[in-house]
Amino acid sequence: MSETAYATNTETVDELRTALAQVRTEVGKAVVGQDGAVTGLIIALLARGHVLLEGVPGVAKTLLVRSLSQALSLETRRVQFTPDLMPGDVTGSIVYDAKEADFEFREGPVFTNILLADEINRTPPKTQSALLEAMEERQVSVDGVSRKLPDPFIVAATQNPIEYEGTYTLPEAQLDRFLLKLVLDLPEREAEVEVLRRHSAGFDPRDLAAAGVTPVVGSAELAAAQASVSSVGASPDVLGYAVDLARATRRSPSVKLGVSPRGTTALLASAKAWSWLSGYDSITPDHVQAMVLPVWRHRIQLRPEAELEGVSVDAILRSIMQQVQVPI
Repeated sequence: MSETAYATNTETVDELRTALAQVRTEVGKAVVGQDGAVTGLIIALLARGHVLLEGVPGVAKTLLVRSLSQALSLETRRVQFTPDLMPGDVTGSIVYDAKEADFEFREGPVFTNILLADEINRTPPKTQSALLEAMEERQVSVDGVSRKLPDPFIVAATQNPIEYEGTYTLPEAQLDRFLLKLVLDLPEREAEVEVLRRHSAGFDPRDLAAAGVTPVVGSAELAAAQASVSSVGASPDVLGYAVDLARATRRSPSVKLGVSPRGTTALLASAKAWSWLSGYDSITPDHVQAMVLPVWRHRIQLRPEAELEGVSVDAILRSIMQQVQVPI
């Protein structure tokens, strides 16, 4: 019996939800004040999507990903993206084995469960594009041979929103591969005081085990949860609502490039995952609305005049949600 089949036969849906709720508790032992980002990462895992984490340095982007992988018993590899990083440094390359007198493929860090692409916008487009096949096809092709990546596999990429020197804007094709863009804000006062209290008590972000972060969900349970999420239903009215929202972005006078059909399917997948986590067996308009900002904020291009006026994508999306009729 396969590991996935075992999990499906022995775990109830409620038990799976409880286990994933415990994941949030475990991550909270290391990360303070980023509950929304933790939930977003879990939604991405359930929907088999990738995540772009945006925030100023020091808001625990890297620690968040490391803590989540620890609580999920998943392997994580970190790549620091720099201007001199080459595609083979990420995907792997063909090397000569002097002992065997032959060439062999040496796997790159992309062969993992969670690839932490740190400061992804600091590497040139050539290296950024090396991730496109991995993100879309879950495989890498080197020297004409395609090699499957582990399952599950997601990319959790970070970028700094305020520093532009030495950075390369992510192309639209790559941005579109990210299921969610999560913005990590600076913590509230109480949360920041808690961070200092923990550090004063000896917390070491490099030692998650000492912080008490323990594995509570394995790959079998995660696979069972993913299968359960895929069975979440959606009524024709809710599907039509999602399409109406997408079409409204294309008609907005402030928008140069609206949401594509890929963006609409991404919204559906994310709403299903959020609905399932919330204890529902079908999505509602509320679930759709909750996911609009993280799923679409990186898929929209504003017109230059809107940018000059200081209009934000999030503000446009909120306005569209107020204008489009919600199904009863």
